[in-house]
Amino acid sequence: MPEHIKIVATNRKAGFEYFLLERFEAGLALQGSEIKSIRAGQVSLNEAYVEVDGVNAWLVEAHIAPYVQANRFNHDPKRRRRLLLHKKEIRELWNAVRQKGVTVVPTRVYLKEGRAKLEIAIAKGKKLYDKREAIARRDAEREREREMRAR
Repeated sequence: MPEHIKIVATNRKAGFEYFLLERFEAGLALQGSEIKSIRAGQVSLNEAYVEVDGVNAWLVEAHIAPYVQANRFNHDPKRRRRLLLHKKEIRELWNAVRQKGVTVVPTRVYLKEGRAKLEIAIAKGKKLYDKREAIARRDAEREREREMRAR
């Protein structure tokens, strides 16, 4: 990861719940107090998802905590935020979302050269047996690491 990028929040569940197919970097249209909260690390992507309507892409249900010093000029923590993408990227997301079982999920929020960016991914949902396989693979890897340390 380059030095001019500071990761603020990650959606760790996304990699477990979905196969992440293709990733995009999107800007966020924010209000004044939102960027202050993001810089303070007050962001949660746990229930967040991305809606694409063919013209715009929106970040929905992402929680950006109110900034304490903003008092009455504060923002709504769960408001819909527009994603800043090229038309070609929005069209690509729109075509992907129309397929069965495919969605767009936010994977992380980071600061790049002072601007808030959101990494989103086209994702296909995992079945229960895929999740079990991932757990088994992770446990086997952990066991291998323990054995290596023991030697």
